[in-house]
Amino acid sequence: MAVPLLARDPAAVWPLYRVDPAELYVNVGIWSLVGLAPGEPRDAHNRLLERLVADLGGRKSLYSTSFYSREEFGDTYGGTEYTALKKAYDPDGRLLDFYAKTVEGR
Repeated sequence: MAVPLLARDPAAVWPLYRVDPAELYVNVGIWSLVGLAPGEPRDAHNRLLERLVADLGGRKSLYSTSFYSREEFGDTYGGTEYTALKKAYDPDGRLLDFYAKTVEGR
C-alpha cells in the first residue's frame, strides 16, 4: 500500500519528523515476512529498508518495529529538539524516552 504525503502548511515545521514542504513523500507499508538465511540477524531486512529510506531522503514512520542505533535515531528524529522537550516536560525523567519506546519496545 502506498499513500502520498505532502505538508499542508509550508511554514509548519515538525522538528521530530522533518519533511521538505516542496517534496511529495510516499508512505509505503509492507506487511509480510521474509525468510532469513542461516546466521542472518533478525533485523537484517528491516535495517536494509531503514538504510534505503534514509538514502532516498525519507523517514521511516515509527508505527512498525525499528532497529536504529541511538545515534541514527537522534539524527533522524530530531534528537537535539527532543532532548530539550523531554527536559522541559519530564525534568525528573519519570517517563521512558522516545528511543526506548519506539526502538527498544519498552
